[in-house]
Amino acid sequence: MHFEGKTVIITGAANGIGEAIAYGYAKKGARVVLADIDEEKGKCLEEQLRKESYEAYFKKTDVKQEKDIQALMSFAVERYKTIDILINNAGVMCTKSPYELTVDEFDHVLHTNLRGTFLCAREAARYIKENQKGGSIVNISSTRATMSEPDTEAYAASKGGISALTHALAVSFSQDHITVNSISPGWIETKDENSLREIDHQQHLSNRVGTPKDIVKACFYLTDEDNQFMTGSDLVVDGGMTRKMIYAD
Repeated sequence: MHFEGKTVIITGAANGIGEAIAYGYAKKGARVVLADIDEEKGKCLEEQLRKESYEAYFKKTDVKQEKDIQALMSFAVERYKTIDILINNAGVMCTKSPYELTVDEFDHVLHTNLRGTFLCAREAARYIKENQKGGSIVNISSTRATMSEPDTEAYAASKGGISALTHALAVSFSQDHITVNSISPGWIETKDENSLREIDHQQHLSNRVGTPKDIVKACFYLTDEDNQFMTGSDLVVDGGMTRKMIYAD
């Protein structure tokens, strides 16, 4: 898979999966634009990548704000002339009883996760469609779009919306040679893998909990120029966890 010279924008790039995606594309020779609301960590990541001789710029971005998103896309084009790939990874979680969840809390999750994904896709597509070969958008959804734990209504609604939004955008952007797919990660450990128990790994058909690298590889597949036949789809990356039937003892 070849990403040399491609401009890749990653939202939520300062931590966890987003950080891994940024490093992944940078190591493949891409020019990465890091977007995150956390300015301190975002600038730190930019510095780290540049120290390793990778091309990277950070732009503080609140994906709830349309003007911030428009500024992000302009920022990328000013520096790299084109946008080839967008990875919509920014997201927040709120765990709270639906009896107590406030409208503002619900809206914060939906506006960050779902509306932010739409606005980023729309604004990036305005530039991607100008490319001779088009480009790709990947939205990070979740297996929680189809299964839940208690008190995760806002998050589940946002991720279900992302999955539906993905195939809608794929249809609308197809005439502009832009593929749009989503990835639904399962359990991806982003902090301390050593804290995981054997029972955690055994919940998966793969016999292990996922890592950010698993999502990076999925992004590579969905954004490779040779895989443009893949669009409008949701790629579940969960080690088979959602396919394993579990009985209580």
